[in-house]
Amino acid sequence: MQIESQNVERWNRVEISLDGPQIGNPFLEVSLKAEFTFKEREISVRGFYDGNGVYKIRFMPDEPGQWSFKTRSNQIELDNLKGNFNCIDASGINHGPVKVSNSTHFAYADGNPFYPFGTTSYVWNHQTEELQKETILSLNESPFNKIRMCVFPKYYEYNTAEPALYPYVGEQKRLYSGTFDFTDWMVKESDFNFVRFNPQFFQKLEQQIDTLQTLGIEVDLILFHPYDHWGFASMGKENDLRYLKYIIARLGSFRNIWWSMANEYDLMDLAQQKKKDEWDDLIQCVEDEDSYQHPISIHNWHNPPIHAMDNSHWYDHKKENISHVSIQHDNLFFVPKWHETYKKPIMIDECRYEGNLNNGWGNMSAKKMVQQFWEGVCRGAYVTHGETYLNENNIVWWSHGGKLIGESPERIGFLRKIIEEGEPKRLTPLGAESSHWEVAAGISNDSFVLVYFGDSQPTFKVLEFLPEGVEFHGELIDTWNMTIIPLEKAITNKTVIELPGQPYIALKLLKN
Repeated sequence: MQIESQNVERWNRVEISLDGPQIGNPFLEVSLKAEFTFKEREISVRGFYDGNGVYKIRFMPDEPGQWSFKTRSNQIELDNLKGNFNCIDASGINHGPVKVSNSTHFAYADGNPFYPFGTTSYVWNHQTEELQKETILSLNESPFNKIRMCVFPKYYEYNTAEPALYPYVGEQKRLYSGTFDFTDWMVKESDFNFVRFNPQFFQKLEQQIDTLQTLGIEVDLILFHPYDHWGFASMGKENDLRYLKYIIARLGSFRNIWWSMANEYDLMDLAQQKKKDEWDDLIQCVEDEDSYQHPISIHNWHNPPIHAMDNSHWYDHKKENISHVSIQHDNLFFVPKWHETYKKPIMIDECRYEGNLNNGWGNMSAKKMVQQFWEGVCRGAYVTHGETYLNENNIVWWSHGGKLIGESPERIGFLRKIIEEGEPKRLTPLGAESSHWEVAAGISNDSFVLVYFGDSQPTFKVLEFLPEGVEFHGELIDTWNMTIIPLEKAITNKTVIELPGQPYIALKLLKN
């Protein structure tokens, strides 16, 4: 028996490596768990087969001190093995896993606030090694601290190449012209063996997630999606559950993991891949298997008419085993209503993408993308970026990664700096939350107020929603040109504030 380290930082991984049987199908025939004990606490985690006769158990300790463990298995050589390790204090950027905080926000386990400023690059992890390295360099230079990415490869417009590795043993034997065809999503048979995982695939995925962790990036890992011609979207419930147990055994101890049950889950029903009523059991499986209770949600495809509030076609985010609302919508006016309905963090994980595609979802201007982020913050939500500019190689960030070429990331970083500097902020909408044209947010003690005017261009404003008798000093922010100008006079709820009469202006107010 080998233990990766006898001294493990709080919220880092302990990895126990064991030699065991290779005969038969170890993924099916060998059960392995371990009980980790700290004082009166006992936490059970599932082990997994990592190929070549090696079995592993991973654990993320959350309290400093001496821990012990004991294995349980149906194989005598893996059963009743005991050991211990010492958990030491966290250091550096290790703040622990992210959890829901103050009902509608997020914080790291050590209490530091986490403000998601995320991006989407669905299958960057399935690209060439050269392109993966370029993606990591781009992320390292970007303002993004969260990324949405898939486990399974993707078959969709601009995404018809086969990946180098597959998650299951088998071969892709069908021949495709490289032209995208929605009918391929209806595949009912597969050449892959859904009871034999490919450990090499998951080892690579783990390296990619660990690399993102070193950059301080949370990974919103999409467990299922409909864009499939391999059969991974229609494996059947038994295989789906086995896959969830396996991937959580491998990745649950990674502190920067979030679980996204699916991207556009309702499209999987239309594609005859997975019925809507199957999701309850799949989500329950994740909750049961994940000893660390990472954030978990599920993402929609269909939306109601722009002014409708009937979201009955969405998965019911009010359910207790859903930590936050992950939605596709480009009208942020409804955010306060969603807060009222769900009483959970609102993640606008797709608000369209900055780009120039033919598709309506992929040709938003950079100015509109930046506007979505500012409006989201001021309405109390968190918005996710995406970029869909075509180039001669058809390398599109939204799916492949590579280089970020749009104008919005730098300006999103400007906003992130404003939100993160100073005291922790738990922004909630103020008096302008009912307005389509301007939005304001503040923290509970009224010491910080942020007002955003979007594409409106007033020449003066009176902020009547400010608390009576409270005086502020302020700054005028040009959110596009990224300039900040101090305001000369004190501001109350009766002050006439002169404004430049141009769009994309904001005000930051601090209580005197």
